[in-house]
Amino acid sequence: MKNYKNLTETQRKALLRFPVYTSLLAARNHKLDDEERVAAIQFAHTKVYTCNPLLADFCRDSDSEFEANLIQIESALPEESKFRDAIIRKELLILETLLLKLGHEFGHVMHLSNKTFADHIHKADHSVFEDFILPIAIPGLNA
Repeated sequence: MKNYKNLTETQRKALLRFPVYTSLLAARNHKLDDEERVAAIQFAHTKVYTCNPLLADFCRDSDSEFEANLIQIESALPEESKFRDAIIRKELLILETLLLKLGHEFGHVMHLSNKTFADHIHKADHSVFEDFILPIAIPGLNA
């Protein structure tokens, strides 16, 4: 089975940005607020210890560059949400082509990992007030 270390240096550096783009896509208006930013950085740290063993090297390397990548990517994105969305989605499609080089198993595990990232960021912007008004989870509205 292939590992992300089998990619070129340029490809590895690009793939390390995957969790950052996932976090931005999951954030409201594709822009991390302070709570989401802290949650994303902390979750990147946590992933090093909780990830699937196939992603151990990736998560360790991603964590070490996560905050710097986040700052660089956010500063390069336009302010308007629809343009941010288009750029983020385009970058994620490019990263998907790199996953194809690593095989189905690695890609599947990476998708599951990034889904947990997106879910974590989405919940970071959750408030107790929402629980009071809408105590039942309604997909698309408060869940």
